[in-house]
Amino acid sequence: MTEFRIGQAARYDQSKGHDLGHTLEQRLAGQPVRMDKKTFGRMRKGKLKPERKIDLHGMTLSQAHPALNRFIMSAHADGCRLVLVVTGKGKGKGKWDDGPIPTPRGILRNQVPQWLHLAPLGGLVLQVTDAHISHGGSGAYYVYLSRRR
Repeated sequence: MTEFRIGQAARYDQSKGHDLGHTLEQRLAGQPVRMDKKTFGRMRKGKLKPERKIDLHGMTLSQAHPALNRFIMSAHADGCRLVLVVTGKGKGKGKWDDGPIPTPRGILRNQVPQWLHLAPLGGLVLQVTDAHISHGGSGAYYVYLSRRR
């Protein structure tokens, strides 16, 4: 009789290691474009000037969430289409923080896109993408809003 080993019948490549999910950049890049493609291209190249800007850098999650909600709702009510949300890149030496449960660098940077797709902002936001280097690069987001109804 042969010796039993845990996982001997498993059908996966054990040499790959752990997959912690897609990075934030991969998730944003993988979203379908819900706005005009030509405008989207101009926005990504930094050719469109944001109509408003909010800087959440240095705020806690409990301060930033209501501030972001107020800002997006106010901008949408005023008919703005493109706004800039600055989050900062986050602290840390590497891409992931050390610890038993790895957490990505930049809590606000990772949380803001989720907030923008949930109620009450989900219906107002058409597109979220990283900003061009001239507007803050990976420490900021372009948020393209839907038209006022």
